Amino acid sequence: MTNLKQLRTKSGLSQQALAERFNLSQQSIYKYENELAEPDINTLKEFAIFFGVSIDYLVGYQSDITSFDEAFKPTVQEQQILKKIRQLKPEIRQSIIALLESL
Repeated sequence: MTNLKQLRTKSGLSQQALAERFNLSQQSIYKYENELAEPDINTLKEFAIFFGVSIDYLVGYQSDITSFDEAFKPTVQEQQILKKIRQLKPEIRQSIIALLESL
């Protein structure tokens, strides 16, 4: 996890403080930061949410720090569709939502 140490230090946290936040040992954080061990997927997700970054950035697959908000920001087209859906009558909106959920 190439960027964990950078994110931790930027946040002003010690390895021990981060470990306590996630109910882990300080040794686990040390191992993750030095690529001696890898966290499970749930811990990865929790780290990403906590630091507000993508998992790709956290593990070094992405070089630029894209925040969660930016990573999942709707496109212009998606925003236009959402606006149209919100303008529909409630019963029609519910039918569209049910259709989308069934896909």
